[in-house]
Amino acid sequence: MKTKSVSSIIRKTLMFSAVVFMLAQSHAKEMKYLSNNEVIAKLTKYEVKAGYEKQFRQVLADYVTQALVQEGNIMSEAHYEQDKPSVLWLMERWTSKEQLKDITKSKQAKALFSLEKTALVKSSKSYYLKDLEPLTKEQWRKTAKKEDNQLIVILFVDAKKGTQQYFKNTYHKAMPEFRSEPGVVTYQLSEIEGNETQFVTYEKFRSNDAFQYHLRFPPIKPVIEYLETGTQNPPFQNGLHNLIEFAPLTRE
Repeated sequence: MKTKSVSSIIRKTLMFSAVVFMLAQSHAKEMKYLSNNEVIAKLTKYEVKAGYEKQFRQVLADYVTQALVQEGNIMSEAHYEQDKPSVLWLMERWTSKEQLKDITKSKQAKALFSLEKTALVKSSKSYYLKDLEPLTKEQWRKTAKKEDNQLIVILFVDAKKGTQQYFKNTYHKAMPEFRSEPGVVTYQLSEIEGNETQFVTYEKFRSNDAFQYHLRFPPIKPVIEYLETGTQNPPFQNGLHNLIEFAPLTRE
C-alpha cells in the first residue's frame, strides 16, 4: 500500500511538472516574440470554466488596476461577452515592449498566470495588433459618462487577399467622421500582426441608440458594402462580439 501511495504521488508530481513546463514554454515563446517586435497593443481571449468566472474576473480586474498605474501603460480594459459571459477579453497598450514585459513581473500578473493553469477551458489566445489611425493615451482613456449605457463592440475581419489595402483606405476615409459622432467614445481599427488580411475594430459607444445611429450614419455605407462582399467568411457579423466592461469601469 505504501509503494502504491508513493507511485501515485510521483505520477501526480510528474503531471503537474508537465503542465508547468508547457505554460513556461508558452510564456517564453511570447517573450521571444516580444524581443523581436515593438509590440504596443495586445488583445487576449480567455475561455473560463464554469465555477471560475467570478474568481477569474477579479484577478483580471486586479491586473487591469495595476497596469493602469504602471509606467508606460497607455490603456488597459477587461470585458466579458454579453452573450457568453464565460468568455473574457483583456485589451492593453504599452509604450514599448519593455514596459509590457515589466507588467509580467507584478504580483497581479503572476496571480493571473497561476489561475490560468486551472481556470481555463483551453489556453488563452493573444493577438498582437498594429493600430491604424493611432490614438493618444488621453484619447484611449476617454470614458463614457455616468448616465450613459455604454456599449462596446469588437469586430474581427478576415479580408479577401488582395483587398486589404482597399479596406484600410475605406476606413481611413471614414475614421474622422466616425470619431466625430457625438455617441462615439472610442473607435479604432487595427491590423493583426502575422496575418496581413486580418483586422479587428474596437468601437465604444455611449448607448445602443448611439450605435444604431452609427449604423445609419452615411459615411459607414462604403465600409458596410466592403464587409458584405470583401470578407473571406461571410456573413461578416460572425466576427462581431458585444462586450461588457468590468474593469476599470471609470466614468466621467
